[in-house]
Amino acid sequence: MSITQNNIDSSKASTVPHGEIAAAVRQAREAIGYTIADLSETCGLTSEEIVDIEAGADSDPAKLRRIAAALQVAPSTFFVV
Repeated sequence: MSITQNNIDSSKASTVPHGEIAAAVRQAREAIGYTIADLSETCGLTSEEIVDIEAGADSDPAKLRRIAAALQVAPSTFFVV
């Protein structure tokens, strides 16, 4: 069975809780030895934006994709795509 828009039950779609996203971002950043300032410079977000993401206060998918690219990990590391 192929997946199409018609056979996806959106009520059963998976989402990752903000706390898990925050932990995944922090873990990926620390795994390559980046500080928040390093990540900020690499992905173009402010340090404050990264702090908010790592605190679980923000989970903007566009920001998460930028962070994933900067850390050279798949975006799915941070959320279900």
